[in-house]
Amino acid sequence: MSFTLNFNIDLDAERKLIRSKIYGIWKKETAEEYHTHFAAVVKPLLRKKWAKLINLGNWKSSYPEMINVIGDHIKWCHEHNAVYSVYVVDNPVTKKQLQRMIAHSGYEEACPVFDSQSEAESFLREHGF
Repeated sequence: MSFTLNFNIDLDAERKLIRSKIYGIWKKETAEEYHTHFAAVVKPLLRKKWAKLINLGNWKSSYPEMINVIGDHIKWCHEHNAVYSVYVVDNPVTKKQLQRMIAHSGYEEACPVFDSQSEAESFLREHGF
């Protein structure tokens, strides 16, 4: 598990699932720090198919320069065997910013966005995670 004031990342090895909770307003440096921590936590799964579940319920609209960093992070995940990047966000403003990050990644079809944690968890269970 990795935890900072801006995020926590937890590995569920049995389900081959990474769970993240994101907090506050992010700058480019925060996004880069997140990717570094994420890459370390997910390392045991990189040779398998895996998924990630990101809860953005406490995330705020962030600085625009971090959009490309997180878009690149999403791309990195899918280039390293992630099957799904599943997001939970119910705020229309942050959802719009998330959609720009997903579009930058080029993996839109692998990145479903849900309004609730229960919907996201159901989707993952239905798809083997």
